[in-house]
Amino acid sequence: MVRTEKPEKCVSCGVNLVEKGYVRFPCPQCGKEIGRCVSCRHQSNSYKCPGCGFEGP
Repeated sequence: MVRTEKPEKCVSCGVNLVEKGYVRFPCPQCGKEIGRCVSCRHQSNSYKCPGCGFEGP
């Protein structure tokens, strides 16, 4: 079983993931968990996986 650390900050803007509506999901390429805040999700801000560099919308 792979143990991953839960991200505490949005990977796009760096805000703490405490506001209702944030999401954590595995990177489609490497599986590292990514966190995004509600604002970046709604604005479709790009993000980059800190593990492998995968970029998404």
